[in-house]
Amino acid sequence: MINTKNNEQTSKKDPALWLITVVLLVAGIVAYYYFRDVVWALRAAVGLVLVCIVAAIVFQTRQGKQLWDFAKEARVELRKVVWPTRQETIQTTLVVVAMVVVMALILWGVDSVLLWAVSWFTGQRG
Repeated sequence: MINTKNNEQTSKKDPALWLITVVLLVAGIVAYYYFRDVVWALRAAVGLVLVCIVAAIVFQTRQGKQLWDFAKEARVELRKVVWPTRQETIQTTLVVVAMVVVMALILWGVDSVLLWAVSWFTGQRG
């Protein structure tokens, strides 16, 4: 029952938080171009701080919390991945390169035969 009340409060705050987010982003973009005479590095630093503030606000919304939970779950799943060894990677790469070369030779051969056949049928060859 407490969770339902908390979700209702969060959903009531969400539109206001999204409005603040949009206003801050628009203000930041306008300020970036309005203060174009200020050193670029300072404008970029202020923009980076603004993006961090906006991210903190977004993560207070229901969608932001869902995004954060998704990122945490994705990180857990990424740790479960069994990555190939260096030798497996090199061997797989060599197989792919070999297949590309073989297919290139086959396509070159087919193209040459078709070019010869078309030029023979059209009488372009002497």
